[in-house]
Amino acid sequence: MSSVRRIYVEKKAPYAVHAKELELELKNYLGIEGLKSVRILNRYMIDNVSDGTYKRALNTVFMEPPVDILYEENLPLNPGDRIFSVEYLPGQFDQRADSAQQCVKLLNEMEEPIIRSATTYVLSGDISEEEFQKIKSYCINPVDSRETDEEKPDTLVTEYEEPEDVEIL
Repeated sequence: MSSVRRIYVEKKAPYAVHAKELELELKNYLGIEGLKSVRILNRYMIDNVSDGTYKRALNTVFMEPPVDILYEENLPLNPGDRIFSVEYLPGQFDQRADSAQQCVKLLNEMEEPIIRSATTYVLSGDISEEEFQKIKSYCINPVDSRETDEEKPDTLVTEYEEPEDVEIL
């Protein structure tokens, strides 16, 4: 069983300004008339954290209860919704994940949390496959980001092979 926990954090409707702006941009700039609504969520994958620290971090580190909604593990979707997530490329600095990692570490300094973040987009409406691909290319900057899988990994620990010694000439 995976020790990785996944949460999604979404702004409540009155505070979802970025999602409303993106919806207008997609309709006006890309001409996606069938788009009904856009939801933008921050997805966090959390590993190497005890149950107690995880529970304390939910309402203090990952969300602000007055303005955010938190979903654990699964995201509620409507039939026909299209979903994709975007993460930073390996080697790119992820400010959101780093800040969350440092804040969780403050809750329990004996733990070494590993946190990865991504932005999840949920699109509702009558959207063709071609329009969906246009939206993805509009939202993903290939210089620093990529589309990520929706599957939850077994661990966030990354193992790197030891490189061979450099030959001295």
